[in-house]
Amino acid sequence: MVQLSLPPGAPSLADGVVEAVRSGITAGELRPDDTYSVYQLADLLGVSRSPVREALLRLAEAGLVRIDRNRGFQVLTPQAHDVEEIIDIRLALEPAAARRAAEHATDAERAGIRVSFEAMEGATGDEERFWVADHALHDRLMRAGGNQRAAAIIERLRATTALLGPRTTTAGRTLPEICDEHAPIVTAILSRRGAAAERAMRHHLEHTGQLLVRTLQPAPCEDAAAIAVRPSSQAAHAMAPARPARAT
Repeated sequence: MVQLSLPPGAPSLADGVVEAVRSGITAGELRPDDTYSVYQLADLLGVSRSPVREALLRLAEAGLVRIDRNRGFQVLTPQAHDVEEIIDIRLALEPAAARRAAEHATDAERAGIRVSFEAMEGATGDEERFWVADHALHDRLMRAGGNQRAAAIIERLRATTALLGPRTTTAGRTLPEICDEHAPIVTAILSRRGAAAERAMRHHLEHTGQLLVRTLQPAPCEDAAAIAVRPSSQAAHAMAPARPARAT
């Protein structure tokens, strides 16, 4: 019999269901070959069906479950190509945003980016605080780049990646190492060097993507090149947003 429970302190019932399902997958309580119903999951967790449906939609978007409207849902094993797609989109948006932030951000926006980075530096011993600061840094950087829709897209993609599990957040790096990867991006933005900011952001995303793919789908040495995240793609260049007009 499946054993699941809501974690304490979840921000919402849907968040609690997401964590419960993730924990169930990790513990082997929820198996890829079995089908589970919304009603069954709601009964196990002692919640109504609405937060269960919301949680399953989020998990399906992350590639952790497949929903069959007539039968229920099945657990999926996250695949490397899921991360490749996410990183390709981020590469289309974030390096260009970093350049625009360096070239056009206001003094207040630069100050916010500096504060978020300093918060990251001060939280390398506290994972929860670190990811809050990391999220704030990327969000401020995107918004300083002048494209609010792109900022919303990146926020959603980062949330999707986080749902894949704890391994994908650090991807084999320590928190100080992740912080160090952000330092050249922030330094370039604060010193108004657009090309350097774009280059540093691209390097950070490519490196992160390669590590995430390796975490999700280890491969023999001879196949490593085949699963590596592409540094760039035609799709990424095609999706790059045009530079918005800004008042000087």
